[in-house]
Amino acid sequence: MSKKHKETPVPTSEAEERAFWESHDSSGYVDWSTARRVTLPNLKPTTQSISLRLPLALLENIKIAANSRDVPYQSLIKIWLSEKLHEAH
Repeated sequence: MSKKHKETPVPTSEAEERAFWESHDSSGYVDWSTARRVTLPNLKPTTQSISLRLPLALLENIKIAANSRDVPYQSLIKIWLSEKLHEAH
């Protein structure tokens, strides 16, 4: 049994389309039961620079660990933070 969905209006601008979807529920326009998950392998996550003060000895030890793994120390810090975050959940 297939439910009839409303026809999606054709917007004249991105702003008009954004305003439409901000005020309408997509379930009346899209059959989500037939949706498929997509992967976007080339999409890079948004990053933000932060300033983090570390004791010099800690930073040197991180750099040594990163060097032994042949990765940049900032990348190693991000890996470790991500691992810890996943352990916490």
